[in-house]
Amino acid sequence: MDKNKGTIKIDSYKLNVNDIVVNVDITLGRNEFVPLYNVSILNISKITNIILHKIREEFVSKINVGDIKIKDSSSQNAIKDKFQKEILVLIKKYFPDVDKKTSNLLVNYLIQENIGLGNVELLLRDKNLEDIVINNAHDPVWVYHRKHGWLKTNVKIQSESKIRHYSTMIGRDVGKEITLLKPLMDASLPSGDRVNATLSPISTIGNTISIRKFAEKPWTITDFIREKTLSYYAAALIWLAVQNELSILITGGTGSGKTSMLNVVSNFFPPNQRIISIEDTRELTLPDSLHWVPLETRLPNPEGKGEVTMLDLLVNSLRMRPDKIIVGEIRRKKEAEVLFEAMHTGHSVYATLHANNARETVVRMTNPPIDIPKLMLTALSLIVVQHRDRRTGRRRTLQIAEVLPNGDPNVLLQLDAQKDQLNQINESQVLMETINLYTGLTPDEIRKDINEKINILKWLVKNNITNIHQIGLIFAKYYIKKLRHK
Repeated sequence: MDKNKGTIKIDSYKLNVNDIVVNVDITLGRNEFVPLYNVSILNISKITNIILHKIREEFVSKINVGDIKIKDSSSQNAIKDKFQKEILVLIKKYFPDVDKKTSNLLVNYLIQENIGLGNVELLLRDKNLEDIVINNAHDPVWVYHRKHGWLKTNVKIQSESKIRHYSTMIGRDVGKEITLLKPLMDASLPSGDRVNATLSPISTIGNTISIRKFAEKPWTITDFIREKTLSYYAAALIWLAVQNELSILITGGTGSGKTSMLNVVSNFFPPNQRIISIEDTRELTLPDSLHWVPLETRLPNPEGKGEVTMLDLLVNSLRMRPDKIIVGEIRRKKEAEVLFEAMHTGHSVYATLHANNARETVVRMTNPPIDIPKLMLTALSLIVVQHRDRRTGRRRTLQIAEVLPNGDPNVLLQLDAQKDQLNQINESQVLMETINLYTGLTPDEIRKDINEKINILKWLVKNNITNIHQIGLIFAKYYIKKLRHK
């Protein structure tokens, strides 16, 4: 009987991880409710793998792997060089006729197994994955795929102690610790990937590791339009607001794409303005044509000293002569007060907030813990709400709203979930008047400008320009051309 009978192949592709060729198959079995993300190493046979396991045991018995620290790619290369000789001796012992290419492959594999995160390293190299989560040693590792949502993998961690070892190793390399007295840890990998770890019995069914991958290729406006996250008109409207130095708040639930939208909005920034970004963990990537200074908060050391908060950086950023300020997330009243003060003093501000729709955004901003006066919200021009359908994993812009003089939202565009399209449901009462006030453009001229922007965006999509730095140059040329024709 064919055990694969009734299995549907959803996707298939290959990865190259340090010359280790990895095949990825995403399938859905007849009696399965969640697709399987199956990784298999193509250029290492089962027999070779058994012998490598024996080499690994000998290597571990000779070298105290637990004392090894990997802080960045250069130290990883130093470690590889340090132990390569020992590993090569063992490889020659078991594979006397091995050639240099195969030998290097086996060295890379053993390094990954012994001083890395084992097969989790393979998952980390897949650019299609956004999250990798280890729930315990009994269940398989789960991943969140950009295209296919949550998937179960065929990767398992052999023991709870191994999961704890990975957590300890990750923490130690960035000066963090996780113990029974401190069973929760936030850290990061050298690649910039964010890591959260918990120890049993706080997590009652085992030790956990959650890895939010740093996007090697940041989302761009071209990606958002092509994936139908955003319509051409909505993108042009946001561009119009950015060009005219109006502030935007991006809201949505967890995993809805708020930071991705923040990155997309930054595509529209002009090159002749100073941009300061403030994040807890660096996630944004702006075009290299921009005048950009990224800042990052810092947690206190084990003695409770050296902390640098979001508020510290916000206050400091105002002394750096910024034109635009980007804030990873608003959480507290003081942060919001400083941000709105920045808006009132002529700075453009772009930030994110957890809220599911435009009305909820206003409620959250005007109640504890943020609790700012409702009339202060008028300094904000647009609220862009992101949404993720948890059944399909599809991300869309749910609403784009302006803020009325009384602080209430006026939803201009709203997603029709049935037709999967953003529709205009209300006329602007404030946005167009504000642009007219500061630019003198008539409603007809504003509409003409929006149509010109739509044509440029269509050209970007048609020519498949998705590199953030290329897009930055195109917008830079656009602004220079506008400046010369004034």
